[in-house]
Amino acid sequence: MEIQTSRFGTISVDDERVITFPRGLLGFPDQARFALIQTGEENYFFWLQCVDEPNLAFVVTDPSIFFKEYEVPIKGETQAEIALDDVSFAQVFVICNKVDEWLAQQVVLTDKKWTTRQPLMRLQAQVPLAKSA
Repeated sequence: MEIQTSRFGTISVDDERVITFPRGLLGFPDQARFALIQTGEENYFFWLQCVDEPNLAFVVTDPSIFFKEYEVPIKGETQAEIALDDVSFAQVFVICNKVDEWLAQQVVLTDKKWTTRQPLMRLQAQVPLAKSA
């Protein structure tokens, strides 16, 4: 399928990389179809690009890369709604935001173990190159 994006122009995406959110995402209830776009072979971050709105995209990652104990409980009704028979086949992604020098993720969980702005990593400040004398 061909989709328009504001960041990458027109791109071709395999149909199996299109994810349907029956209720949309928080704040975007009318946008249900998103493509998961990988920008490099060994990149931990992906773009979750709306198929129907070129300007709507989120940077996402798998939180277990940063937190080995990261788990999301999936309720039975949620499993039924998305026809997930075996939770071991579920893959969790979180939306990432850059906040000052921190990368943070935001997810909506009822479990209070993780915050909605859990830092993933601290970015190194750019150090100016030394001037030659």
